[in-house]
Amino acid sequence: MPILPDDRIRQRALELVQEHGWNATSFQTLAPGFNYFFYADGYVAYVDTGSAWVAAGAPVCATAALFNTTVAFGAAARAAGKRWVFFGAEPRLLEETENLLHSVLIGQQPVWDPSEWQDNLARHSSLREQIRRAKAKGVEVERARKSELAKLDAELSRLAERWLLTRSMPAMGFLVAIRASFADAVGTSFVAWHEGNLIAAAWVMPVPQRNGVFVEHLLRDPRAPNGTTELLIDAIFAWAAAEGLSFLTLGLAPLAGPVPKLLRFARRRLRFLYDFEGLERFKAKLRPREQLPIYLAFPQSQNASQTTLDALRAFAPDGFVRYALRFITLGHPFALRLLALLLMPWIGFLAASSSEFWFQGHGAVKWSWVVFDMAIAFGLLRLLARPSARLSRFLALAATVDAVVTPLEACVWNVPRLEGAVDAVIILVACVAPIVAAVTLWSATARLERLRTL
Repeated sequence: MPILPDDRIRQRALELVQEHGWNATSFQTLAPGFNYFFYADGYVAYVDTGSAWVAAGAPVCATAALFNTTVAFGAAARAAGKRWVFFGAEPRLLEETENLLHSVLIGQQPVWDPSEWQDNLARHSSLREQIRRAKAKGVEVERARKSELAKLDAELSRLAERWLLTRSMPAMGFLVAIRASFADAVGTSFVAWHEGNLIAAAWVMPVPQRNGVFVEHLLRDPRAPNGTTELLIDAIFAWAAAEGLSFLTLGLAPLAGPVPKLLRFARRRLRFLYDFEGLERFKAKLRPREQLPIYLAFPQSQNASQTTLDALRAFAPDGFVRYALRFITLGHPFALRLLALLLMPWIGFLAASSSEFWFQGHGAVKWSWVVFDMAIAFGLLRLLARPSARLSRFLALAATVDAVVTPLEACVWNVPRLEGAVDAVIILVACVAPIVAAVTLWSATARLERLRTL
């Protein structure tokens, strides 16, 4: 991420967020990568996607100044030829800017009163059992002092990398970016240890105007004992209660609650990409006091679909195309799922194809390819269920052989007999697909080997 060009700007933002920080995301706006629009005694933190200014949360200012600050931010964006939108706005912004902004519900933010946590825990036997399991395995949680973070920085970075390597999606930017260094983290940090190894961590950011905190990240090593996350959360709640705090949130559960129909469809159909419902269930099982609606807020003159794309673009700072390519070059599980999915119709096409036309009458060759692709598909499903660098390497070798043999076969049998554009497209797909598969699988192998050695 780019570094702020002037430390005085960040210092001014820090002073304002300490005075006016009401949004759960307020302290996140101090991270590198944000631009600042200052107005009177407040500011808006935003990223410029090229076509839009996407603001984080809502303006950081006094409640009475929300309307004027929003109007001024919008005017500045329009003067720069940009659309503008607030991502992660809470109801207060909409109430104070009535008739100015259109809004779309994008999820819910569960909220707890830390003083009620012990009573909550007493009524939740399964949660207590998870905490007991982690303690029985020897997991210990402690609050990390500021002076210790510099010493732990390398271990925390490795933990973050291990966590990211297990995700279905590559790392994103904007409000969900994982920091490059933890030594200068704002707020309070908690770490979990097991047999001398750092296995989990969390960063707790202040929400000054609500006498509360926001748990920014919960990172867990994939090898951590069951219950580690729950034990870490329990320690955070205990500390918050001891500090006399009355507001605690784990942040947005995206697409949770009565979101619009299109977003409900995305929640159901994109679970292989991101487990929206699983995250919602995890936060719900902690029994929050209330669920606050979180919105995308933007001027009524803007198209909702275009504005939603603008907001999503903020999370992919290099652009949608490059972000999509990272699925392939990093060998993430989503890319493997996509390969397995695309193989199914291809296998059906091969089985139904003419041996005479495509394989010059060599039926045995056709059925060998059918069996080969079925074996690859089965291997991919097995790899997704039980990740293994050894299996991934074997599949990568098989795909590489395919990437070499198929073009040779096409040049000898198919290219001389082309009868039209459709045939050309089929041959192109047959030649390019194994190359893409080989790149993806070699990348997956490297990812799994990296995960094993970290």
